Amino acid sequence: MTTSASRALTRPRRVAVTALATALATALTSVSVAGATARAATTAAPKSATLVTDPASVVNPFIGTTGDGHDFPGADLPYGMIQWSPDTNSRPKGGGYDYGDSSITGFSLTHISGPGCDAAGDVPILPTVGAIDSSPGSDSQSFSHSNESANPGYYGVTLGNGVKTELTTTARAGLGRFTFPATTQANLILKVANSQSPSSATSVSVLSNTELVGSVTSNGFCEAANPFTLYFAISFDHAFTANGAYGSTSSGPAGEYVTFDTTANQSVLARVGISYTSATEARANRDAEIPATTSFATVQAAAHAAWDAQLGKIQIAGGTSDQQTVFYSSLYHASLHPNIFSDADGSYLGFDQAVHAVPAGHAQYANYSGWDIYRSQAQLTALINPAAASDMAQSMVNDYKQGGTLPKWAMNNGETYIMVGDPGAIVLADYYAFGARNFDTSAALSAMVNQATTTNNDRPGVGYLDTFGYLPTDSGYGCCHEYATVSTQLEYDSADFALSAFAGALGDSADQTKFQNRAQNWRNIYNPSSGYIQPRHSNGRWMDGFLAYPISGGTNSNDFAEGDSLIYTGMIPFNVAGLASAEGGNSGLSGYLDHVLSGYSGLLSLAGFQANMGNEPSFELPWEYDYVAQPYKTQRDVRQIQDQLWPNTPGGLAGNDDLGEMSSWYVWSALGMYPETPGTADLALGSPLFSQAIVNPGAANQMTINAPAAADGSPYVQSLTYNGAAWNNAYLPKSAVAAGATLNYTLGSSANTSWATASTSAPPSYDGTATSFITEPVGPITSGIAGKCVDDARSGTGNGTHIQLYTCNGTGAQNWTVVPDHTLQVFNKCMDVIGGATTAGTKIQLYTCNGTTAQQWVATAAGQLVNVGSGLCLYASTTNDTDQLQINTCTPGAADEVWKLP
Repeated sequence: MTTSASRALTRPRRVAVTALATALATALTSVSVAGATARAATTAAPKSATLVTDPASVVNPFIGTTGDGHDFPGADLPYGMIQWSPDTNSRPKGGGYDYGDSSITGFSLTHISGPGCDAAGDVPILPTVGAIDSSPGSDSQSFSHSNESANPGYYGVTLGNGVKTELTTTARAGLGRFTFPATTQANLILKVANSQSPSSATSVSVLSNTELVGSVTSNGFCEAANPFTLYFAISFDHAFTANGAYGSTSSGPAGEYVTFDTTANQSVLARVGISYTSATEARANRDAEIPATTSFATVQAAAHAAWDAQLGKIQIAGGTSDQQTVFYSSLYHASLHPNIFSDADGSYLGFDQAVHAVPAGHAQYANYSGWDIYRSQAQLTALINPAAASDMAQSMVNDYKQGGTLPKWAMNNGETYIMVGDPGAIVLADYYAFGARNFDTSAALSAMVNQATTTNNDRPGVGYLDTFGYLPTDSGYGCCHEYATVSTQLEYDSADFALSAFAGALGDSADQTKFQNRAQNWRNIYNPSSGYIQPRHSNGRWMDGFLAYPISGGTNSNDFAEGDSLIYTGMIPFNVAGLASAEGGNSGLSGYLDHVLSGYSGLLSLAGFQANMGNEPSFELPWEYDYVAQPYKTQRDVRQIQDQLWPNTPGGLAGNDDLGEMSSWYVWSALGMYPETPGTADLALGSPLFSQAIVNPGAANQMTINAPAAADGSPYVQSLTYNGAAWNNAYLPKSAVAAGATLNYTLGSSANTSWATASTSAPPSYDGTATSFITEPVGPITSGIAGKCVDDARSGTGNGTHIQLYTCNGTGAQNWTVVPDHTLQVFNKCMDVIGGATTAGTKIQLYTCNGTTAQQWVATAAGQLVNVGSGLCLYASTTNDTDQLQINTCTPGAADEVWKLP
């Protein structure tokens, strides 16, 4: 196998790599290859070609529980509301558990798999023995991995205090079996105020000596501040002998403890139900899903069976034991979110804070990590579970109706606006394309079009796409976590394309054409001189000091979300052929891919020297060789990424799992395909990892993938048949998803550089006409005072430089650009009213363009320039050179308020 270390790092027409960048890239690549070689040397022999019949038993829930994965190992069901799992002392983001820790602080009822911020972790419950101390909320207990086990639907551990804790769950409820030493002081501490996010209100009510209910309101996710309330209800199989609140505050108790006598019966069985609507519903969920007489073994067996049903939607044979475990663990992690949010009776709390109900047989879902999951997790969910994905899609439509926006990064019943773009549109189109059709598609399309065409919180700055044809780097959009203009535009472009595909599928040809064309606006931020996507000022000028991959704090570092131009230049997944053409042809794009894929760090902090296959913006890159007549490089690189970044270890995720997105990438890649094009069922091809895989066995759209010679060292496609006929294309048609297919691969250890290389063999690309870039007038702004112009004092470029009246002289200081957003710019900065004041006499300065009304000017028929923010006119208080201009009450006809734009 060709190693990544052997590939050239040179890149024609591109900004040169600094010596430091080259050295680091080389060092990182060498480390990655060495690690892969070491793992390959210890890999078990291939399994026989027998289909796995109990996939839940193959899962390792500890994968991704240390490092950047942020997964959790506890008990849950597919898309379940409850995730009962241990929290360790470092309590890392979302998952709450780090395999490297040595003590457990509690077993909380909710978790999020792999986010980049703190979330959930509500109501940790910690078993202790002996007297309750003065601060039980800070208690923890030691544990050893030798006394710990987990599989889907079950978690168990014996703590250092001798208490064995076992957890299992249904969708909205769980059973905890706590086996204590024989003692009169067996305690369960309910740390109600110890959610991962700060709690603002708590309550606990003891209903009897066998039951209590309560709630916790937690605040925010990442930078968001929207609160949500979790209600819980716990009953025990025998009475507690004592109880008490601790840490009472104005917001409620920090927690509650209950004490049992276990001298005669050492096991305490706790039944827990949760809800986001009320404590009454939490009790009802518990009693509906786990009646009081239900045994722990019954619930555990049902959970295991539920996971076998979910994971069995894809059957595999062959591969090594580790590869089978990584595959099914990835499918497991990709099946945790979004989460059921409605109660057993259909009740749920909407984005309007009112209680609604779904029809019988359906569920409302929550927790959409949109920026992440639109790339491959949403498609996988729809492919193998279209009924659940249809409900997820309808839930998004419900959220729009009740809250005004499609989910972007929605947590429970609130939008956080974390990350950029309009991923909700893509997720809906993805669900539909891959078979989830049972939702209100008309309402979905209406919501998508509305968000794409009107100023709104979900797509800040969207109007620029039609007026400028791009998002200017120096314009502010005013709300909703807007940043990273270049990344944001590329995300909007993908959303526009997905919208167009969805509209076309529904027969709306007008919107299909409109948004497919506007999706091509990436061309307006592609600089042919550098060969990169670049930040661009609102006056059309490319950003000064541009670096494709800044080492640290580069001049364009704020224009990209979790990446840089090196990575983002390839993020045109709907028109890779168009990008190749812009790059000078297939060889140009191939050279770019060779460069960016010269190594796979999997380290977010080092993005900039190579692809970061531990983070979403790089996920599509290795599949783009399919589009440039080099599919063998896709086969090679995908296999190397699998080998280097996906070990069967707790550290086996190179980045945040992001609610299953990263795990879904592995599932698709192991099947030998990837949903490259947003909103379509187009599948770019790699090569299968297993000798056989059956997707949706027994269904009308069953896909069977046969590759008898599949092996880690044989990733190269020699030939392929599709439904019995020779197939020489590097993609599957859309019909493969809808109708199923049988693929028969011949694989080998040497690249076949002629397979699927014809011009017609590339996956589809979708072109169109970009919004025309507006050429703004440039020249002097002359005054009604004869011979005078608006001038930038001494050609200054610093914020606060005076804007003054001065004799017209034709210098650059008087060369103003009239920009369509109503700004007047010189030296890439804007004419600005100091402090955004609205009072007459306020001076005018040069300032960084920020999109505020203090920098917007409208010309009147009388020749005045009215400042939008103040409603006052640009005014020269004297006729002298160097007189700093100001705003003043508009007086029609006054020469000192008359200005002629270029």
